[in-house]
Parts: sequence; C-alpha cells; structure tokens
Amino acid sequence: MNYIRITKDNIDGEHICCAMSNKQSNVKKQWLKQRFEEGLVFYRSVERGKCFIEYIPAENAWAPIEAEGYIYINCLWVSGSMKGHGYSNDLLDQCVRDAKAQGRKGLCILSSEKRKKEFLADPKYLAYKGFSVADTAETGITLMYLPFEADAEPPRFKECARHPKVEEDGFVLYYTDQCPFTYYWVPRVEEVAREHGIPFKVIHITDREAARNVPAPVTTYALFRDGRFVTQAIQSDKKFLALAGAES
Repeated sequence: MNYIRITKDNIDGEHICCAMSNKQSNVKKQWLKQRFEEGLVFYRSVERGKCFIEYIPAENAWAPIEAEGYIYINCLWVSGSMKGHGYSNDLLDQCVRDAKAQGRKGLCILSSEKRKKEFLADPKYLAYKGFSVADTAETGITLMYLPFEADAEPPRFKECARHPKVEEDGFVLYYTDQCPFTYYWVPRVEEVAREHGIPFKVIHITDREAARNVPAPVTTYALFRDGRFVTQAIQSDKKFLALAGAES
C-alpha cells in the first residue's frame, strides 16, 4: 500500500477518509488547516477508504492531558476492506519514525479497559505494539503510551478528565469539529431532543484551551446525563432517543 500525506497545500483536492459528505469534509478540513501549523500530521492510503492516521505534538493536542514531549495520536482508523493487511502497522510505524526524528519521548493515544469502545483505539492491538496504560479515567477510558526510553515519564490525564462530571441536569454534550460525524449528527440529536422535550445542552469546543479543560477524557464527543458521563460514542437520533428512554 502507498500512502499520501495531507498538507495545507493539497488538502483542498484530497479526500480525508472519514467524512460522509462534502459539507462534513469541509468542516473537518477547516479544522485540520488550523492544526497543520501546530504540527499536525495526517497520512492516508492512496486507495480510497477508511485508512489513515492523524497525530500532533501532545502540547498542541485538543485533549485534557499532560504529555509534554510526546506525540498524541488523534485517530488511527483502518476499517472495512482495508482491515487485515497490516496497514495499521504501516501507519503507526510512520508515526514512530516521525516522533523519533523530532526527538519525542514517545506516543500516546486514547483507548479503553479490556475491550475496544467506539471511537477509541483497540487496547489489544496497542498492547501488541508495545503500548501500556499510563492513566485511567473513572469512565474506563485509558491513556496508553509507547515510550522510546524506559525512564520516560508517563503522560497523564488532567484531573477534569480523570473524574468526569458536570453540574447541570439533563443531557450535556461537549464536542469539537475534529470528527466530521459530529457535524451530521449533533444537529439531528438537538432536533429530536427538542421535539421530545428532552433537556439537551450543547457546548461546541472551538479552541485548544477549552478542549484541554473539558470535564471528560474525550473531547471530540462527550455526552453527560444528570452530571454523569455517559458515552464518547457519537449518537444518531435513534440511538439518542433509546438512551433517553423516549420513543422515536
């Protein structure tokens, strides 16, 4: 498989793997364009499909972590017909090479305890590649890392991420434009919540400082209910209504 690096010079003419429509793609591309100057790297397969990796110096990550000197992997996604061919290894190896060339301490990425959860990296695959758990939030979401030196200080969650909670009753959603699926689904969930009289507050995170202080380990999508963290999985309108106990 051959891979292409998406940059500010070619992004307008290239697909970015995970968007379902041009509008979704444009929102995600605008987010990426602003991150390239902060060191974000995006590689994808030349062949069209969901096969890509996206990473950034951890100091610039939109995540509530303390991981100075590490590279933070926003997303490593290989799915569909792309699975089972070693492409995840290719992409992760490229990330390792880039990180070592920059003199970084290692890599870190969000995962989960025991089993894979939606929109998080597979813990079994990461363990196979030498990653271990650096920190764990009360939600069971983990921060895994691959240090390049045995004595490298592990990255960690900020306290707001380790113990997620909000004060408001009802549903509260934090999200960013990093994942294009939010552009499609958040307005639809807002609409059905309104139609069914379900309290639903949306907080759109639009800058890194705000993202670093989100009260959850995941910033792309963090849904709370009555103060408690519920899920990082992006909800469709039907899934949300089922979660809320309302009929569609």
